[in-house]
Amino acid sequence: MATKATIHKALLNIANMDSHYYAEHNLTMAKHPSETDLRLMIRLVAFILNADEDLVFTKGISQEDEPDLWQKSLGGDIELWIDLGQPDVKRIKKACGRSTQVIIYTYQDGMAEAWWKGLQTSLTRFSNLKVIHIECEGDLEVLAKRAMNLQANICDAELTLIEDELSILIREKSWND
Repeated sequence: MATKATIHKALLNIANMDSHYYAEHNLTMAKHPSETDLRLMIRLVAFILNADEDLVFTKGISQEDEPDLWQKSLGGDIELWIDLGQPDVKRIKKACGRSTQVIIYTYQDGMAEAWWKGLQTSLTRFSNLKVIHIECEGDLEVLAKRAMNLQANICDAELTLIEDELSILIREKSWND
């Protein structure tokens, strides 16, 4: 019998001083049995960094034709496609063809750098693609709980995630600017 996804709920209070976005989001995320706590939290970070009332989590790992998060227009067009990790060129090409903007968030230092060096030149043709590496000061997985209540502050391109007395500093490093 297949193992089912674990449901995680997150109450986020987002204060983004860079883009002047201030909102509370009550999110439900399904964690696939093969997904790590780190990947779950990177999905949450990707949501926070691109927060919008129309941004939603998809079926992600369990659905090959969908990104981890996306934002669609009222007409159903994909405005923003967000993938995590190290997708192959075929998937990136498909995403760039279907969406107005594509963001790939990498987060595993050694593996991500090797992936980027291997694909960097072949990805320059996609003008609607951003590749961003997430760097964390602290153990992001510690925040992964079935019920999370997090304060997310963004200022000067740095995200601070706060839960009680614990805070994690997260920086974005753009790889294709």
